[in-house]
Amino acid sequence: MDPAALEQLLNETFDQAVVHHGYTDYMRDYEVVVFMTADPRTGIAPSHLRYLFRYCVEARCETTLSPETWRVSLDDRLIEYETGVDLDGYVWGVKWHDLYPGATLLPASKTTRRWSRALGVDFHEVRIETNAHRLTLVFSDLEVSEVPPGWAPFVVDGGAAPNTGAG
Repeated sequence: MDPAALEQLLNETFDQAVVHHGYTDYMRDYEVVVFMTADPRTGIAPSHLRYLFRYCVEARCETTLSPETWRVSLDDRLIEYETGVDLDGYVWGVKWHDLYPGATLLPASKTTRRWSRALGVDFHEVRIETNAHRLTLVFSDLEVSEVPPGWAPFVVDGGAAPNTGAG
């Protein structure tokens, strides 16, 4: 993927809301779902966009909250907005993180060069920073698509065993 095009896609996420992130159900690609809004005067309707980081060989997630904030944010009432809004601590129950300071394409690194040589395709590294998490992803390509209503990242299907390829 062209680095300039990649940077443009990442810049569009600035100050939007991350509502979900994690590996896809097939565990190869990493997805970040962003709720995109614009000034209502623009007439642009809000939407959920899925940023699919394809061939994601490395994903790291770490907190950006201080130990002091974590210490006052352990109460389980904070995981629901209604029960946590009036408490001290980080209200996890808002169920989104502000994409600020945002997403940044990092310079080529030893890791991206190693994966590019090994697989024969370009690899990139991106840092996605929110007000509560910092994600660092090493991947080859990025696809952006609108998330349809009812989409779910994982669905339990009645207790069936995972397909192990055996038998």
